[in-house]
Amino acid sequence: MTAPHLAYLGGTLVLHGIPQDTAVPAPFQWLDNRYRCEAVHYRAILPWLHAQQIENRVPGWHHLALALHDGRAPHDYQLESLAAWADAGRWGSIVLPTGAGKTFVALHALAETAVSSLVVVPTIDLLHQWYARLENAFRTPIGVWYGQEKALAPITVTTYHSGWAHAETFGNRFGLLIFDEIHHLPAPTWHEIALICAAPHRLGLTATYPDGHAEAKSRSAFTPHPSSLLAQLVGPVVYRKEIDDLTGAQLAEYRTERMRVELTPAERAEYDAAYAAYTGYVREARLRESHGPGWWREFTRRSAYEVAARRAKVAELRLKEIVHQAAAKLELVDALRQQQPDQPALIFTAHNRFAYAIARRYLIPAITHQTKAAERKAILDAFRAGAYRAIVTSKVLNEGIDVPEAKVAIVLGGSATAREYVQRLGRILRKHGAAEAVLYEVIARHTVDEGIAQRRRSG
Repeated sequence: MTAPHLAYLGGTLVLHGIPQDTAVPAPFQWLDNRYRCEAVHYRAILPWLHAQQIENRVPGWHHLALALHDGRAPHDYQLESLAAWADAGRWGSIVLPTGAGKTFVALHALAETAVSSLVVVPTIDLLHQWYARLENAFRTPIGVWYGQEKALAPITVTTYHSGWAHAETFGNRFGLLIFDEIHHLPAPTWHEIALICAAPHRLGLTATYPDGHAEAKSRSAFTPHPSSLLAQLVGPVVYRKEIDDLTGAQLAEYRTERMRVELTPAERAEYDAAYAAYTGYVREARLRESHGPGWWREFTRRSAYEVAARRAKVAELRLKEIVHQAAAKLELVDALRQQQPDQPALIFTAHNRFAYAIARRYLIPAITHQTKAAERKAILDAFRAGAYRAIVTSKVLNEGIDVPEAKVAIVLGGSATAREYVQRLGRILRKHGAAEAVLYEVIARHTVDEGIAQRRRSG
């Protein structure tokens, strides 16, 4: 008979040599003549495993001899966050504003834990950014796992997509998982990375941790709230600081201004007609009454096959286009840039089409999801050097990417979510001397712009 032991197999933990009548912890189920459970439970069952003196063959990770080559001293709040994470058993999330040094905290966490580690990020740009930071910090070869480049090392960086697709391959190779921008993890399929990895230590990083109360408004009773799911997969929030907690000392002082503009008579007439067509259909079809929070999904579904719904959808898209490209918004951008011609600025739009229109109007570069990595780097380097005084973007610069010390953000439309608003504000809060940061939110009066901004503020 096989000696009792615990092994890792395809994203699960398998108890070998244990008869069915053995009392085992709750995560285990009897499947295929053996006890199995998802690998995420590894940490929780360790005490039982040790008490039963069952051999543990799961760890494929190793202790590392790491030296952190970074002479900067952590701020008090960074030390507090590391201590809180350590006190929680190196299991949980740290919430810090953009510009407050989340990556720096992660480097210290990695050095202190000193085991094989996997860093998971949402985008290729962030993957390259993390790769450079890790290589400079530890001066050791760093593995990369995405696309055609798949090379594991004791410290490896992957994307959420590649990590999900291949986690079963290396699910027991790392003792520490670091999830950057962890608010992405609850997405369908991506959260499986955390389920099928056995790492007993996990660190989540974000400036915008999901709000369980806010999420409850748009999710069914059968779907776990992202905050609850994250607590199960990575651990609870162990430390949190908001923007205002660090303003002045570590982040730039800032102010926000909400500026309203009027549609032209022609824009107003077209907007009102499109709005009437859109809302008229929603009202007549009684979508809100019939489908509750899921009415928008039903509306979109119907627009694929129902003529009236399709017309309403076209009208809805057109009214948003009118608002996003309102002439008065461009005029206000002119005025704001004339007031502060020497202040580096980021201009945020809702759509690529408008971003390119602004780029042509002001002869400034645009960064969208279509911009290649090399071109994006060249634009940001030139912006840092002062060759450009402004960049226009849609959503690409919302999070993660290091943006040089811009101190003005112009948001052309109500930010749809509190997360997006905080992300955009965070782009201009990196402290650079005593300069004050300013975020202008430009809203078209008596349009959906106002409703979007109001819903965001009310949570």
